[in-house]
Amino acid sequence: MKCKIISGKIIAERIKDQIVENVLTLNRNKVQNAEVRPNLAVILIGSNEESEIYVSKKVEEAKKVGIDTHLYRFCDEDEQSNIIKTIEMLNQDDEIDAILIQLPLAQKFDTDKIIETIDPKKDVDCFHPVNQKRKIDKIIAPVHGAVLEILAEVEYQLEGKNVLIIYNSEIFGKNLKNILEQKGAKVKGIVSGNSNLLKEISEADLLISAMGKPHFIEKSMLKKAVGIIDIGISRDGKKIKGDFNPQDFDNKDSFYTPVPGGVGPITVAILLRNTLELFKLRKK
Repeated sequence: MKCKIISGKIIAERIKDQIVENVLTLNRNKVQNAEVRPNLAVILIGSNEESEIYVSKKVEEAKKVGIDTHLYRFCDEDEQSNIIKTIEMLNQDDEIDAILIQLPLAQKFDTDKIIETIDPKKDVDCFHPVNQKRKIDKIIAPVHGAVLEILAEVEYQLEGKNVLIIYNSEIFGKNLKNILEQKGAKVKGIVSGNSNLLKEISEADLLISAMGKPHFIEKSMLKKAVGIIDIGISRDGKKIKGDFNPQDFDNKDSFYTPVPGGVGPITVAILLRNTLELFKLRKK
């Protein structure tokens, strides 16, 4: 028996089916005649090809589940003050339930300041400092939510397990570490350039990697029965690759998420679920 390959598409479809059912229920129970539809504002800055693809996918998937999207485009030459004004306008717009800033941004922009301008109650990515410090009921950063969905899919027991998170972003690593520690795991976070990286990889029961280094992690580095959640994504020529090289990896006691088709679809689905939950909170 080969190791289990986790299909993010199947998990994502299940989440999106739940969103559709929720939206249908909201419309069945509505008081007024107007159709009930959550609204997501998407801010796209610059002309990054991958960002364009990601935004297009999010808009497409939102439409399928009954969520309206509003796209606001800015070029790299735009003044940051104009972006800030738009976010402030969206904060006050009662039609808008959730706001998304498509990252990364060009270096000329202050990403932290732009994110901090978002009303925390409309922060669909949970990147605002207020949302980093506290857990909002039913709402979690989409990539963190994807990790939890994958672990639930394989019925992974975190209690006492050695979990290693490899990251480039402190915010991503520290917050996920806190979430998994609350579930009983022994978690280490390490930056991708750390000199002890290979040693730490070899000792992990569960490896969560967000390096962005194509096929850096080989099966020879890993202990038996390791679970791998591959969040890294990078281009190698025309191919999209994750951090983990699955070639010849056939340990029946292990599992991994493929790239593409693993974490990505789940992240989009949870972003849409967050939009629905923010809508419901605002309408209470």
